Amino acid sequence: MAFFIRKLGIDLGTANTLVFVPGEGIVLNEPSVVAISELDNKVVAVGNEAKDMIGKTPDHIIAYRPMKDGVIADYRVTEAMLRYYIGKALGKWNIIKPDVLISVPAGVTSTERRAVIEAAIKAGARNAYVVKEPILAAIGAGVPIYEPRGHMIIDIGGGTADIAVISLGGIVASTSVKHAGNKIDQAIADYIKKTFNLAIGDKTAEDAKIAIGSAVPIEEELVYAIRGRDFLTGLPRSVEIKTNELVRAIDGELREIVKAIKTVFQDTPPELASDIIDQGVIMTGGSSQLRNFPELIYRRTGVKARLAEDALFCVVKGTGVALEHLETYKKSILAKH
Repeated sequence: MAFFIRKLGIDLGTANTLVFVPGEGIVLNEPSVVAISELDNKVVAVGNEAKDMIGKTPDHIIAYRPMKDGVIADYRVTEAMLRYYIGKALGKWNIIKPDVLISVPAGVTSTERRAVIEAAIKAGARNAYVVKEPILAAIGAGVPIYEPRGHMIIDIGGGTADIAVISLGGIVASTSVKHAGNKIDQAIADYIKKTFNLAIGDKTAEDAKIAIGSAVPIEEELVYAIRGRDFLTGLPRSVEIKTNELVRAIDGELREIVKAIKTVFQDTPPELASDIIDQGVIMTGGSSQLRNFPELIYRRTGVKARLAEDALFCVVKGTGVALEHLETYKKSILAKH
């Protein structure tokens, strides 16, 4: 019965937005993109439709991402996007305003947190709660966060990498760095430009990363054909690229993520650090699915890492669990409007 939906969980990401309805699961997974017509400042398309327009629109239609590095960069557009997603998840017969729970990066400021809450309320939520992403990622990955033990979560999305140590339901030490999927794609595009004099778009860079990318060099390299525009002639051209070239291209970005992990380890009390060394760290988020990423973390920190099941969906699944147990979670992790 769609019109009884009273709760929604939203993983408001830089790259994708996912919506979870308790009892139904993930009902929506679309890119966080909005296309706007500059002529009358109207929203033309949101989500999948808008993403298809990126790089292909006429001059007066601009497709862009209102979330930058995991936080709201454009308030008005984010509100329009939330309204669209809430409306689409609820269906047109829903008359009850839902309670909405939204994920935010661990390093979010109170002003940024308020902006998310206000955007959700304006977009049609009755109450809006925000919860930090690493907590939700941990819940979604099945980590018993209320135990008096240290658990380290590394949540790497499109805009941010959140690293947090959780114990007794709270974050003990954490950091957010703006080195994640989008910056990795950018590094690939820059490398192709420098090495082959070829201009490629973000989507092509992302496709190459998914097809052949790796966090550490591999013996049996994969090969991928990249098409782009030649800088000198302006004509389309294709080049072949191998895995270990991409490993070199993205090394700087991965180094920043590893540095952030080490920083959090340094801020972690010794007892909790020994828990983490015993059981390893858990990786969630779409960008943690890069080949051999856990291996890189093990090599650089000496701590075992493993990829959570359904890494891409851990945060949004966590919103679902938190919504079902709202009373329990209210006390420890929710900041309410």
